[in-house]
Amino acid sequence: MNQNSKLDHKIKLKLLEAFIFASSEPVKLGLLKQFENNDEKLTELLDELEIKYQDFGFNLININNTYCFRTSEEVSSLLNIEQEVSKQLSRAATETLGIIAYHQPITRSQIEDIRGVSLSKGTLDILFEIGWIKPGKRLELPGRPATWVTTNEFLDHFGLSNINQLPGLDELKEAGLLNFDNRVFKDPFEESNLNQND
Repeated sequence: MNQNSKLDHKIKLKLLEAFIFASSEPVKLGLLKQFENNDEKLTELLDELEIKYQDFGFNLININNTYCFRTSEEVSSLLNIEQEVSKQLSRAATETLGIIAYHQPITRSQIEDIRGVSLSKGTLDILFEIGWIKPGKRLELPGRPATWVTTNEFLDHFGLSNINQLPGLDELKEAGLLNFDNRVFKDPFEESNLNQND
């Protein structure tokens, strides 16, 4: 849209709202610049839309600089939505996803070090096919090992705006989800430093 500077403020809001609403996936910030190319003004417009929808049955959500409408947390648990139930993740896949989420970017061998067992290729394939992980940058080490990181789909599925919203150790402990004997939640690099000091 070449003449976006001439558009009225209300029209820009409506265009952003309609564009995000019509999209089947979260919309990247760069795509929204066609309606307002000034970054500061675009952020103000999006903030205004977030405020507008904060008391609605659906909200405008920012997930790593992508925007989408999602059902409000207040009512989502009250809605009975029928959907096809997918196969539950195996324990290995669940542990691997947790390790990647908390230690990313991380290599396959680092995942195996934390879990203490070899990782079957199928485990990463499943998480990749679901869309929750993707290849990250290769490390500047011999062999240039590939790393794995979580995706925006992972954040969206678990209701997170960014990876920093993952629960911390104290929250996991309070919820009874943390076993301090479990290597999944221990930092392998911290452990190796402790072993070197012994």
